[in-house]
Amino acid sequence: MTILVVLLVAAVAVVVAEVGKSAADGGVTVVNPCKSRASFPGHGIDATIQRVVLDGLGGAACRLHTTREELVLSLRGGSGSRRWDRRTIDRALRAGLLRAVDEADRRGDIPGFLVPVVRRIVETVPLDKLVQGGISLKDLIG
Repeated sequence: MTILVVLLVAAVAVVVAEVGKSAADGGVTVVNPCKSRASFPGHGIDATIQRVVLDGLGGAACRLHTTREELVLSLRGGSGSRRWDRRTIDRALRAGLLRAVDEADRRGDIPGFLVPVVRRIVETVPLDKLVQGGISLKDLIG
C-alpha cells in the first residue's frame, strides 16, 4: 500500500509540474475535460496511476466547468488566481478521482482486491498535501 501511495504522489507531482511548466511556456493544448480522450499509453502501475490521476483531474475540471490545466494551476499555493475555495476543489477532485478509479476498475487496470484500498485513499487522504507531494503515512492512517 505504501508503494501505491508513493507512486500516486509522484504521479500527481509530475502532472502538476509538467502542466505548470507547459502553461508558463504557452505550450498547452487545451481540450474539453468533459469529452472522452485517448487513454494514456503504456502498461504497468506507473501508466495506470497516470491514467487515474489524469482522468481524475479531467473529471474534477469538468465538474468545475473549467480546463484541467486551469484547475491544476489553481492548486498552486499563493497563485492569487484561485477561482474556487478549497472545499469546492476538494469535492471536485475526490469525485473525479473516485470516478477515475471506477473506470480503471472497469478496464481491469486495477486488480479488484486493490480497488477498495485505492478508493479509501482517495476518500480520506488530504488532497492538498497529495497534490503538493507532502503526504506521509500518518496522513493515510489518521
